[in-house]
Amino acid sequence: MNEAVRFAAVAVFAATYVVIALGRLPGFRIDRAGAALVGASLMLASGALSIDEVSRAIDFSTLALLLGMMIVVANLRLSGFFRLVNAAVVARAQHPLALLAAVTLAAGLFSAFLLNDAICLVMTPLVIEIVRRLRRDPVPYLLAVAMAANIGSAATITGNPQNILIGSFSRIPYSVFAARLSPVAALGLVLTVILVALMHPSEFRNRERFAARPPPAHLHRPLAVKSVVVVLVMMAAFFAGQPPTKVALVAGGVMLLTRAVRSDRIYRDIDWPLLLMFAGLFVVVAGFEKALLSPPLVAAVGGLGLDRPTILAVVTAALSNLVSNVPAVLVIKPFLGGSLDPQRAWIIVAMASTFAGNLTVLGSVANLIVVQLARAHGVRIGFWQYFRVGAPLTLLTIVIGLWWL
Repeated sequence: MNEAVRFAAVAVFAATYVVIALGRLPGFRIDRAGAALVGASLMLASGALSIDEVSRAIDFSTLALLLGMMIVVANLRLSGFFRLVNAAVVARAQHPLALLAAVTLAAGLFSAFLLNDAICLVMTPLVIEIVRRLRRDPVPYLLAVAMAANIGSAATITGNPQNILIGSFSRIPYSVFAARLSPVAALGLVLTVILVALMHPSEFRNRERFAARPPPAHLHRPLAVKSVVVVLVMMAAFFAGQPPTKVALVAGGVMLLTRAVRSDRIYRDIDWPLLLMFAGLFVVVAGFEKALLSPPLVAAVGGLGLDRPTILAVVTAALSNLVSNVPAVLVIKPFLGGSLDPQRAWIIVAMASTFAGNLTVLGSVANLIVVQLARAHGVRIGFWQYFRVGAPLTLLTIVIGLWWL
């Protein structure tokens, strides 16, 4: 590769990551997914990668796993399953603190096995509806949804997009990953309840019992039963050591075989921009690696201390807040090959990149989903409202995670 092509590849990589960090390109109507696609096309146009190299750079296994999980979650939502769960929560949680704990547990548990972004899309409007029926302040409960979704998703490979990437790169068995990070995620959910309650004393000081009835749950029973059975079988297959991509694709295919819901309704629930962003970033990072990351450079960066858990966690957390967690994982990947304990290194990256998402509103896509949906329903969550809970929660969960690992 000549110097001009090398320079172009590095420039494309830098420009793509700047746009992803900003969330948009000033003066243009392009989002993160579009930036990743444009970056990939420029890598190809500049000669940094050939067509064959582009096709090899895209991890189709990761994209297929994401797609299968999205189809399963879409069926759960359309069946009314999540609405039924929320109705059950309201019926049993008759005090503000109990409701907060129930919302946190539901968001965290669902996010542990299903994609956290999808869970936030489903739960945010339902929680707003519940809280308004009970005439409570929606902000603390929505903070709990976002933060619990981030923390709960750290527990398994299928909890969030960056973990799916890490599972694909590291080949860590599903059960091993869950055994290492589930205890940390559980402690994080407890901390979420405590910190949200402490920061909103006026909301949780009241000991009155709720008088409102839970919202009606319109359930398509056959589809709900089928969806739950498929999810349980899917989870069992994951823990039994079956390849996650194979399991998720089969589960998604089974869910599409239905007379209850038209396929196009399910397709509308799939996060196509996320899949596009993944594909584009795979190519952009591959071009950058080929242009700049020679073995001596990788070894030099690795020698800066990335083999130490604390430094690796801090670097991962910082990168995750600069460019978001998925791009951060892709950037860190080349430097973990020479680690003395690659499995532990990848698990630390999964923990730190996920927990770092709670630092600010902009820290993860899950946070942005909650904030934007809340605004559409007339509820504003400010930067400081989020940060005063998210900052200590991020620090405590990463410290606990490092101690545990």
